[in-house]
Amino acid sequence: MKLYDTTGAPNPRRVRIFLAEKGIDVPREQVNLFKFEQKSDGFRALNPMERTPVLVLEDGTALAESVAICRYFDELKPEPPLFGEGILGRAMVEMWQRRIELYLLFPVLTAFRHGHRAMATLENPQLPDLAEHGRVNALKFMNFLDAELAERRFIAGEAYTIADITALVALEFLKPAQIVMPELSSLKRWFAEVSARPSAAA
Repeated sequence: MKLYDTTGAPNPRRVRIFLAEKGIDVPREQVNLFKFEQKSDGFRALNPMERTPVLVLEDGTALAESVAICRYFDELKPEPPLFGEGILGRAMVEMWQRRIELYLLFPVLTAFRHGHRAMATLENPQLPDLAEHGRVNALKFMNFLDAELAERRFIAGEAYTIADITALVALEFLKPAQIVMPELSSLKRWFAEVSARPSAAA
């Protein structure tokens, strides 16, 4: 199998961190988005959405979308259980993973794509009002998340999961999105801990 990756892009980074937590090594091929390699006929045959990451299996099946790829690897190697344990545990991780995507990662990336001039070639037209909307919503959710993290060690409970991976990647993009992380003690405590995990270097 082969993973089509883009260094510096958030969604491929989610998969790399997940694989590092699982101890899985997969051959990777870089796709340069700024050179529009994602628009080549060869890549579009794998993912007509023109996005990375894409996992190509040995039989030629192509899986896109970072969470779908992570689910595939979680089934291949259940330990550690990064999608939760038990009926309730898995449901809690699903709930928080979805919340983090919708209310933190997507607003941060919207602010980045519509507010950073380096993205002008990929996001055309850029809409400054949309960037500001993303910043406001991201800050609002960070305050909410800080209160939640005062009650537990990780996003979805006492175990590290894919929800933490998604949140880590989102907060790493605050600077290029021109969002200043507020002085929130529980959020900063959590961020320091997950950033120090070996997988965060993936």
